[in-house]
Amino acid sequence: MSGDYYHIFLDEGGNLDFSLKGTKYFTLTAVTRVRTFDADNELNRLRFDFLEKGRDIEYFHAAEDKQAVRNEVFAIINKYIHNIQIDSLIVEKRKTGPALRADTRFYPEILGFLLKYVLNGLKPKPVIILTDALPLHRKKKTIRRVIQKHLNRILPNGIPYTTFHHSSKSCYGLQIADYCNWAIFRRWESGDERSYKLIRSAINSEFDIFQTGKIYYY
Repeated sequence: MSGDYYHIFLDEGGNLDFSLKGTKYFTLTAVTRVRTFDADNELNRLRFDFLEKGRDIEYFHAAEDKQAVRNEVFAIINKYIHNIQIDSLIVEKRKTGPALRADTRFYPEILGFLLKYVLNGLKPKPVIILTDALPLHRKKKTIRRVIQKHLNRILPNGIPYTTFHHSSKSCYGLQIADYCNWAIFRRWESGDERSYKLIRSAINSEFDIFQTGKIYYY
């Protein structure tokens, strides 16, 4: 991937209800891009096309958008699929031991694993990581600390990195990550591969972290 910076956009799918009432899977997905962000211009044009037709679309969100909207968004993502790298970590929640479910461990450890897959094989260059805005300051501090720990270990000395928490409404990169993660989550949660097939060629890694696990905790 050419460009002066890696821009890594993070999104998650499923919930953290570790019971039969919760989702079967939790997914954490990173979409890595370099400028120029050609897809963003087309997504902006698409949004205004919808507005001119009377469709009140403030931003794109796969789980809430109607299928006709998703079709258009995925068409744009697919058009520029060669400009992104997708990495996703899959967690079958029933195999997650009680100790790992704690807020202070689950997300930080999953994120740490994912970052290793994201940066493996990429040439060293500065990194900008963006996540959706987080409501809890404590969670922001935890995520920043985890990112710092793993990037310090993975990146060569002197390679700078920065983490930002922005509303996905303000960032087409986060909206693209949302769509890619939604497609992957749908594949694992319900076996629906319709949208997954549109992004599959850009998937660098899709790792089921507990694939060899034998114990189900609920």
